[in-house]
Amino acid sequence: MKKLVTPLTEAVVRDLRAGDAVAVSGVIYTGRDAAHKKLLAMLDKGEKLPADLKDQIIYFVGPCPAPPGRPIGSAGPTTSYRMDPYSPSLIAQTGLRGMIGKGNRSKEVVEAMKKYGVVYFAATGGAGALIAQRIRKCDLVAFPELGPEAVYRLEVEDFPAVVAIDSEGNSLYDKK
Repeated sequence: MKKLVTPLTEAVVRDLRAGDAVAVSGVIYTGRDAAHKKLLAMLDKGEKLPADLKDQIIYFVGPCPAPPGRPIGSAGPTTSYRMDPYSPSLIAQTGLRGMIGKGNRSKEVVEAMKKYGVVYFAATGGAGALIAQRIRKCDLVAFPELGPEAVYRLEVEDFPAVVAIDSEGNSLYDKK
């Protein structure tokens, strides 16, 4: 298992290969399609984003409310294809270095990943309660009106994932 600490450098990302198991520690941001749409609208207007995504990871998740004594509730990955219309632009304009979700990505997303040195990690669907145990802190960053689909800043320790598509375009989804 490879230990990764955010922010990620392009060199670290380009060294990862499809199939590598990783444990991510540091800060990751959350966002689903509604948040992606709002982030891109801000960029289109020339506005500053609520968080600097350069060299960061965005996790496609809509976490459940936190139970007493915990920073977050169940936090399993969302199907990533819903972010595909937004990901290439977000990658190109922000310097985003990684994404976490579940399921395959479009050709356009993979091409942007190859061009800009980005990796796509898969988290295990159905394991949201276990994943939540790796989240140490959760703070609202933007778009509270989106509820669980708002942008949150998570502090994680040994967040488990697998490199599903590496920065060369090699994909676990293409292997037979």
